[in-house]
Amino acid sequence: MKKILFLTVITLLIGCNKTPEKSSNLTLGSKEITLEEIWNDTFSPVRMNALNSMNGNFYSLLNTDKETNETTVDKYSYKTLEKVETIVSSNDLKDLESFSSYSFNNDETKIILGTDFQKIFRRSFKGTFYAYDIGSKKLTLIGKNIQEPIFSPDNQKVAFAKNNNIFIKNIKRNTISKVTKDGEINSIINGITDWVYEEEFGFVRAFEWNNDSKNLAYLRFDETNVPTFSMDLVGTGNYPKQQVFKYPKAGEKNANVTLHMYTVSSNNTKQVALGDYEYIPRIKWSNDANILVATTLNRHQNNLKLHKVNASKANATLLFNETDKAYIDVTNNLTFLNDNSFIWTSEKDGFNHIYHYNFKGKLINQVTKGNWEVTQYYGFNENKNTIYYQSVENGSTNRGVYAIGIDGKKKKLLSNKDGQNTAAFSKNLNYFINTFSSAEIPPIYALFSGEGEMLKVIKDNTQLKEDLSAYKMSPKEFSTININGNDLNMWMLKPANFDENKKYPMLMFQYSGPGSQQVANKWNASNDYWHNMLAQTGMIIVCVDGRGTGFKGADFKKSTYLNLVKYETEDQIAAAKKLAEHSYIDQNNIGIWGWSFGGHMSTNALLKGNDIFTTAIAVAPVTSWRFYDTVYTERFLRTPQENPVGYDENSPVNYAEKLKGNYLLVHGTGDDNVHVQNSYRMINSLIEANKQFEMFMVPDRTHGIYIGKNTRLNLYTKMTNFIQKNLNKK
Repeated sequence: MKKILFLTVITLLIGCNKTPEKSSNLTLGSKEITLEEIWNDTFSPVRMNALNSMNGNFYSLLNTDKETNETTVDKYSYKTLEKVETIVSSNDLKDLESFSSYSFNNDETKIILGTDFQKIFRRSFKGTFYAYDIGSKKLTLIGKNIQEPIFSPDNQKVAFAKNNNIFIKNIKRNTISKVTKDGEINSIINGITDWVYEEEFGFVRAFEWNNDSKNLAYLRFDETNVPTFSMDLVGTGNYPKQQVFKYPKAGEKNANVTLHMYTVSSNNTKQVALGDYEYIPRIKWSNDANILVATTLNRHQNNLKLHKVNASKANATLLFNETDKAYIDVTNNLTFLNDNSFIWTSEKDGFNHIYHYNFKGKLINQVTKGNWEVTQYYGFNENKNTIYYQSVENGSTNRGVYAIGIDGKKKKLLSNKDGQNTAAFSKNLNYFINTFSSAEIPPIYALFSGEGEMLKVIKDNTQLKEDLSAYKMSPKEFSTININGNDLNMWMLKPANFDENKKYPMLMFQYSGPGSQQVANKWNASNDYWHNMLAQTGMIIVCVDGRGTGFKGADFKKSTYLNLVKYETEDQIAAAKKLAEHSYIDQNNIGIWGWSFGGHMSTNALLKGNDIFTTAIAVAPVTSWRFYDTVYTERFLRTPQENPVGYDENSPVNYAEKLKGNYLLVHGTGDDNVHVQNSYRMINSLIEANKQFEMFMVPDRTHGIYIGKNTRLNLYTKMTNFIQKNLNKK
């Protein structure tokens, strides 16, 4: 009965676009949350497998039978959500026991199946891949230890990368040809991005087929003059192994990246001149098989150009140019329509919005307008002249799914307006699966029509909500706090038995990086359960999104330009002091913690705010922006040569003598992103200043510090004990 009632309420809320009540509907139980439960997935919501939208009104899922280990790719109907057929099963493959990835060709007659993956960096991996013909059921090995295989549109060939070179396999003839031959580790990379492109521009495969399969465009990275970074990995043997890779730190030499056009019939490659630029963060073929569009950025990342590249002539002309006084974010939103006009998103009016341009680069119209941000572009339905997108129109802490005519008219909210709504659209945009959650309601997956009609609830996480009713769970109290002239979003978590006549220690949590957000009306992540656990021991937990964070307009986000971490730190210090004015906050016991950028922030706050903060934890922190990569750091600070003050005045390695409170420094020694060098240099600065502190170095772990048995449990046990000892003193 409880489940039926809960489903009915949620169905009405979503289907009628009504807002859940702001007051908490969490039931207060008596059980205490434990660290073991947080990290053994006790509180993990039921999720949907990542679905792949197919042609027509269908999608596919990768499923594994836990009892038999059979792996299948199954086809489902969006309309009914029922399985239509099994496209391929590992039980039917003689030479492949199982697979863990799949991708279709354009007409969905063939599939690439992947197995035996070896992780490289955050997004990149090697693996063994096969081509499977659905009709004939023939399985063909593409290659072992290869990267990013992709079918040509004519279905005859697969391009892939191996050992820094690009290859093409002719499936029918079972032959392999080399597109490039000069690939060399830590020198030349063809078709795969280098470390900094992968991390900061967010892609790995840097080669693309054109529509008629006659040309392959690719990027070539010459890393020869990029400085080398190395770190020892302890491993399990008698001697550590050294990981050596090219990593351009701020102000150093980037890889020389060039665009090339390979013609299959002639086995010929031409380099394409794109004028003056530093980066080529995107390449994408238009609907004209002869025209590629390449995106370039200058080193300051405030001058973006789209170039029309003629494949047959291997030359380029300027299509579009956008500039900004600070920087321009690179997205995946460039979309070509049937007439080769294109959709583009930009912050040029002060907020991120959708624009429509013709193929000469002339503005047709601005599709969305207002003092709010478009947060995702989903696609354009040609038949309905309708664009689908996600935005924060109903407050920066919420996300809603919308439809709007390409002319900017007839806008319609398709989802619930409050909470977080994220759509997974069918390829033809006739249906979408909406994921909804709020701070009070766990994820609900529901099928919607493209017109916004809620058709069916798929998964509702009712059981999780019922299970949590047995625990002492406090609701997040959302509000704003006026700091340094800005109304900043914040939430507060109080003990379940909160008494305003008592005084409580306060722990602040934040990330604070440019364009980020921690104060959002969404369901719990692991840290939220940890914060709740701490609250029940007699603490108040607070999160404030300061200046520089996202979804409140370009001016707010870019206000920290050239002074990264300066204003963000000032906001956290000022917020702590203002909150300490509450009678129930113990102003002598205020701490702060964060990870990565947030670790930099917590360190800065403890040092520069030593008159208010008594305790801080910094996990994997940047301690000097001189140690971080070019693309990210220079986007916000320019180079150290141009802006030394911006780098050094806010790097805690330069004022370790300000430490007065309790400081825990945590880092994984195998972190290829924020190198452990940052913490080692901070340690040296603290030693030179004769300051006492605690440190926790985790061997071989990368930036997330999660790989290995009990890694997260052990880390959070350490942090909990540190907080209880130094902040929440009993």
